[in-house]
Amino acid sequence: MTISEHIKQLRRQEKMTQQDLADRAGVGIHFVRDLEQGKSTLRMDKVNDILFLFGEELGAVKSERR
Repeated sequence: MTISEHIKQLRRQEKMTQQDLADRAGVGIHFVRDLEQGKSTLRMDKVNDILFLFGEELGAVKSERR
């Protein structure tokens, strides 16, 4: 599951609209839309602002690619 899919799933579980999520995280609606559509260049600090609402954060993980 991608980060985009994960955040979209979390938002839907909480029955929030994209606008609700943007407002609560303090980011713009366009950022939320770009994130959920899988845009490849996003600011990690803003992604963390969103994840923080769900008690999560981005972090380094061991890659399976080599």
